[in-house]
Amino acid sequence: MASQFQKLANDLEKTLGLGGAKTHRFLSNLTKNLGPLLDNLETTIMTTKAIPFGLMQSMFQATLKQIAKDAGISWEDLKESGEDIIILLKDWFKPDTFKESLYQLSRYYFQGETQGEVDEFGMDPAMVEALRPFFQFLYYDYWRVDVEGIANIPKKGRCLLVANHSGMLPYDGAMLTVASLNEHPTNRSVRFLIEDFVYHFPFMGTIMSRLGAVRACPENATWLLKKGEAVLVFPEGVKGLGKLYEERYQLKRFGRGGFIKLAIKTKTPIIPVAIIGAEEIHPIIWKSNILAKAMGVPYLPVTPTFPWLGPLGLIPLPTKWSIQVGKPISFDKYKSTQADDGLLVQRLTEQVRTHIQKMVDKNLKKRKSVWLG
Repeated sequence: MASQFQKLANDLEKTLGLGGAKTHRFLSNLTKNLGPLLDNLETTIMTTKAIPFGLMQSMFQATLKQIAKDAGISWEDLKESGEDIIILLKDWFKPDTFKESLYQLSRYYFQGETQGEVDEFGMDPAMVEALRPFFQFLYYDYWRVDVEGIANIPKKGRCLLVANHSGMLPYDGAMLTVASLNEHPTNRSVRFLIEDFVYHFPFMGTIMSRLGAVRACPENATWLLKKGEAVLVFPEGVKGLGKLYEERYQLKRFGRGGFIKLAIKTKTPIIPVAIIGAEEIHPIIWKSNILAKAMGVPYLPVTPTFPWLGPLGLIPLPTKWSIQVGKPISFDKYKSTQADDGLLVQRLTEQVRTHIQKMVDKNLKKRKSVWLG
């Protein structure tokens, strides 16, 4: 399937001129042209209390046709290539391991079968193993993840991994966890923190907890670090997950520096991480904060495939990923009381954010294609 997709991607790049920088320009123009139309439509939705999916689909298609025309791309060729890719993704994203994973989840949720004992945060090792083949499929076959510097994660003892965030759902946390299990010299486990909004979706919060994710809060992070765990945090939070495509790989503000306070108080080294590829798996071309509030989520995204393709539109795109794990940054020279120094915390927070941004920028320069790396 990967080779078939690479052929399709090559065809898109050669015959349609899409790929690399041209892909970015195409999606950026889609965002620029479609965004204002959806802003106006949002007002209509709030008045009528109904979402006109048919109208949204026709608006998207008309805009896409115009952008293709402006770019000198045949609409028929673009449509045919898109249909080929959709067919491929439907087959590619439903391997036997995926079907088995769904079966295991259905047993757990709908038949009341527990997999095994869970830890204090709800992780179920038996479920992790049952679903591991699916995540291995994503890691090796679908996103074809390349990892650099994984040995910078200590073989044992607490550490705080800090990474850029994107992808609409916490796929990046899952892939870095799999990377450590697969590539680290000691196959070390990583516990990653996830935002509260994930728990607003049916089953999603429980699934993530069973797989080892932990609700993000200082108390949980401190407890994990005191146990000597490797903890992954995303200081951008929901702002990172919900970045528009035109904001891709531009790191948002790192909150109030909670991770720096943790590092100082617990004498924990920070390990910077740059993740490339997750920004494009769900390119957000518009989002509604107004409609999202009614649904209890931080934002309602619109991508080139969702909601127009329905559930199929939720399939993440098969971009090529790379993960770079940087060298540890020590905070041992600081006293625990300095964690309460707001100016110091903000200065150190910005230093780490800038460091990760430079790592991201450096890796982006190496990449020639979103799909092929």
